[in-house]
Amino acid sequence: MSQLSLNARSADIGKPAERTEMKASYLAAIGVAALSVLSPITAVSSEREDSPHTLKPATGLVEEVRRATQRFQEVSAARAAGYAAFLGCVSGPQEGAMGVHFVNDTLVNDAELDPLRPEALIYEPRNGRLRLVGVEYVVVAAAWDAKNPTPPTLVGQVFHHTGSPNRYGLPAFYSLHVWAWRDNPNGGFADWNPKVTCEEYTAEAAVQPSRAASPRN
Repeated sequence: MSQLSLNARSADIGKPAERTEMKASYLAAIGVAALSVLSPITAVSSEREDSPHTLKPATGLVEEVRRATQRFQEVSAARAAGYAAFLGCVSGPQEGAMGVHFVNDTLVNDAELDPLRPEALIYEPRNGRLRLVGVEYVVVAAAWDAKNPTPPTLVGQVFHHTGSPNRYGLPAFYSLHVWAWRDNPNGGFADWNPKVTCEEYTAEAAVQPSRAASPRN
């Protein structure tokens, strides 16, 4: 066999290895490109998990509150309906928070309770805007007790009593929180929600108009 033939065969023998090496390099390049595209998506997903919370299906009073307050996702709508910011952002004594209360004085002072007309709307300052997380029903204790022999209830939920003096500077009152727009691991009617925080609160946030915000975003 001639030397030329041997060289040709040697070259042929080497070609599969070269093709395999080239294929591996090509796949590696594709992998790097894919990672560069997927990395931002992963970052966005992690950020979304930390901010908005997917809501669980609601029943009873929570469901009623969602229907009644859907229109107040924008804090500007709350102001237009007679609600105004009260004090600042309320944090819990041990964990969690309530948030920023927007209170309707007329509803607080009428000594009546209506599931479709909560006395206070609660917002959480997050990502530079206020997000609706729940409501609070409030009635002055003296006004309620003058007309009723028992503490107030709403759709079967018994109100909490807060005596006076208190941290809010209010007379004694009955209240019930409903976390309609932020799930609460402690229960939909607990006072404090560990998934709510006041860390991003600024006094300006309570007076500036909000931008469009989805309750799930």
